[in-house]
Amino acid sequence: QGVAGWVAVNGQSLIIPDVRCDERFSAEFDKQHSFTTRSIVCVPVKSQDKVFGVIQLINSLEGGIFDGEDEQILTAIADFAGIAISNSKALDKIKQLVITDDLTGLYNSRYFFEQIEYEMERAKRYQSPLSLVFLDLDYFKNVNDTYGHLTGSRLLAEVGAVVSASIRKTDKAARYGGDEFVIILPQTDRPGALNFALKLRKDLNEKTFYSDNGDRLNVSGSFGVASFPDDALNSNELISLADEAMYLVKGTGRNGVRAALTLEARGENN
Repeated sequence: QGVAGWVAVNGQSLIIPDVRCDERFSAEFDKQHSFTTRSIVCVPVKSQDKVFGVIQLINSLEGGIFDGEDEQILTAIADFAGIAISNSKALDKIKQLVITDDLTGLYNSRYFFEQIEYEMERAKRYQSPLSLVFLDLDYFKNVNDTYGHLTGSRLLAEVGAVVSASIRKTDKAARYGGDEFVIILPQTDRPGALNFALKLRKDLNEKTFYSDNGDRLNVSGSFGVASFPDDALNSNELISLADEAMYLVKGTGRNGVRAALTLEARGENN
């Protein structure tokens, strides 16, 4: 609203020598701060016609009127700010592309390996639990063979969306490769990870997926769960055990959830 709002919407700078003569002026600031605004210069902070914000100056307590020279100085500052913001946003986008799987929008496997190491060190430092969930889609090859890779790719993207919608902001989901997904669950113990996997399995079973020609696709997954410190003491063990648990599900009927044997249970077996 006010002068700043007009500049933000229109992307054009404004010099107002006397605000009493301009209907775009809003007196809200003056009312809140017991100040009397007389003159305003306001310029957009933008780059390539995209407005990120505005810089607005109002007269000092001693009064004074802004002129064209003030506008030029402020515009130069705003231009540099606009370029810096644009470059920063572009760099952020590039960084995101480097760590993101193009098909699903989840993280890629390279970023997953970086993050599992980071989260493991963090869990050890703060003595907090950490869990890992492996998901492998059941009979995905049949979808590709029957309906083609375009349907298969779209199905992976839709499954990625289901996974993304199921996690917290602190969790990290990645496409591990092919039709395999992996989810890092910080500060989540073994029972919590099992509940998460059971819910995600239910979500996949209940969501309706279709092929390109309209045939309904029954989608399910085999889940493996492993946790620190109950099952594993390092990231390699955590990955290996979650993967093993997932393959045990695939070998005993699919569409299920299985947790890795605990360290205590494995010790008894040995």
